[in-house]
Amino acid sequence: MPPRSVLLVEPWYGGSHRAWADGLVAASRHRFHLVTHDAAFWRWRMRGSAVTLAARTEQVVAAHGPPDVVIVSDMVDLAAYLGLTRRVLGDPPVVLYLHENQLVHAPSTSGEADSLYATINWTGLVAADQVWCNSAFHRDELVGALPAFLAGAPDHRHADLLDAVVAKLGVVPVGVDLEGLLGPCPRAETPTEEPPLVLWNQRWDHDKDPAALLRVLVALARDGVPFHVALAGANQRSDPQEFDDAIRVLGDRVVHTGWLPRDDYPALLRRADVVVSTARHELFGIAMIEAMAAGAVPLLPHRQSYPEIVPVEHHDAVLYPSRLYDHLSAVLRDLPAARSRVAGLAASMARWSWPAVIGRYDDAIDALAP
Repeated sequence: MPPRSVLLVEPWYGGSHRAWADGLVAASRHRFHLVTHDAAFWRWRMRGSAVTLAARTEQVVAAHGPPDVVIVSDMVDLAAYLGLTRRVLGDPPVVLYLHENQLVHAPSTSGEADSLYATINWTGLVAADQVWCNSAFHRDELVGALPAFLAGAPDHRHADLLDAVVAKLGVVPVGVDLEGLLGPCPRAETPTEEPPLVLWNQRWDHDKDPAALLRVLVALARDGVPFHVALAGANQRSDPQEFDDAIRVLGDRVVHTGWLPRDDYPALLRRADVVVSTARHELFGIAMIEAMAAGAVPLLPHRQSYPEIVPVEHHDAVLYPSRLYDHLSAVLRDLPAARSRVAGLAASMARWSWPAVIGRYDDAIDALAP
């Protein structure tokens, strides 16, 4: 089957969204043309980016012709975008790709603002021909949230559209760039006398619950458990007080803080002995997949998407239901035993790599294109 022309619209072209878009373009056998905005002002992206993305779409179509398929990432008012591009695009099949959505993850504000962003996602679900969620957990959470959301409308509640929208939902996982990461932890092969390195590599945001991990680390330090810690990840918060307090208490145990450029990040992953998550909101888990692929022993909550990304045979060793202190203390006190319990886990992360998942994208595009 010949390659198709695909227009990929990404209003948040940064971080994991950019990695997904670039990885898809590089791995696919189809021809992609990107329409993007910088990764800034997410609320404005959802409210207003349809107008400027439509203008850029017109330029791309003028240069390359109309696409066979359009894939639009979630942080945009899709219904408005399609209205603004109707004379330019014609009527190609349109996919809405959900990295996340505001129906299951409302912003920190409340009231009318939350309802606005959730409504933008809902009208996008209605307007799209297909909706691809990045995990089965994400899809199921969305299906569970929709009835209550629609019931909150004052009238004309759209309930008659619910079954049709749910029928559009599919699961197409994010591909992860694991080049140079897959393999055993180098420190496992050449043990040192240094304390184990614990890695936090997620956003410093409240939905990742860093305060829970930092309380445990401070308690472990006070109890004399040996470890170092690297606190990586992006920090866009104005109030990371729990980080400031913990860093002061942990002192020279902290070997790194803050975001790392992509070129420097793999080296930190390869140094890590243990990676920990305390997330209360995680719809896929790229950061954990990267760290596990690099050989770190993971401790992840038994919730969210983590039971889906970790093979079932490793659930008992990796997923903790409660009392992170006990689990992390046991791992740090006997790291060789912890490594033996997760033997084979690093190699299993290859199933989330782009070479492993790209066929699902390409086959889906083939099925959509006339």
